[in-house]
Amino acid sequence: MKPIFRTAIIFLLPFVLMIIINESFRLSIKEPPYHKYGFATINSSDKISDKCTWNCHNNTSYCKAHHVKFLRDSFSKADQLYYGEIKLLRSTGNYGLANIAILVILIPFLILYFFIKGLNIRNEIQKLKQNG
Repeated sequence: MKPIFRTAIIFLLPFVLMIIINESFRLSIKEPPYHKYGFATINSSDKISDKCTWNCHNNTSYCKAHHVKFLRDSFSKADQLYYGEIKLLRSTGNYGLANIAILVILIPFLILYFFIKGLNIRNEIQKLKQNG
């Protein structure tokens, strides 16, 4: 497979899969969608004890009380990281934009970039072994 074609597939596949999964899941949701900034989200903001909704995003303690099944003993350590990340995103002055820029675009891009870089290095090593 040509490297450019492989790279394009690796970059696009996660986003295409995310869209397919989200849109197919949207069909099974019975609750009214959450509306924010003029957009309707997939999930509701209702408090539902057996599934996470936007209420969990807006009220972490509700989510922890009703939805966390494992590693409850790790809250003290995980909370430092979780709330530290939120504090960092808020310190930018635009939490929503920073959240999208860093967590949705930058970090996934870096993961994909280094994954592709690793594949390219592996191909170079294989070429060197064949020629040497």
